[in-house]
Amino acid sequence: MIEPIHILLVDDDPAENLILRGLIRKVTAIKIELHYCETIDDALSFITSGKPVSMVLMDNRLQPQRDFRETVPAMRQSGFIGPIGVISSSLADPYFQKFEDYGVDFRLDKAEMDPTAIEFILREYLSRG
Repeated sequence: MIEPIHILLVDDDPAENLILRGLIRKVTAIKIELHYCETIDDALSFITSGKPVSMVLMDNRLQPQRDFRETVPAMRQSGFIGPIGVISSSLADPYFQKFEDYGVDFRLDKAEMDPTAIEFILREYLSRG
């Protein structure tokens, strides 16, 4: 049996969870299990619980933090070493140009998220040698 890839979505809008679940259902080449947390505190608890997480998709803005420049370093400090992607409805803010400085592996505009993009990202960042 093929082991599933575990993606943790951290987004304060539950609709994004539903949207991503619908997109993931269309990815047939890879078995994906999606986990969802609405807050960074819930996500940190999930990470430190020992449950499997292959990749984190982090919404750019989560309350009470400003943006990924605060949330992603917190995720790294909790011990998560896997890929973290920041998703946002706009990548126009200048701080997106230095996303790697904050422990982010990639950024993705929510409008560009589709089954093909999801599969590409998983193959790119979770290639199993």
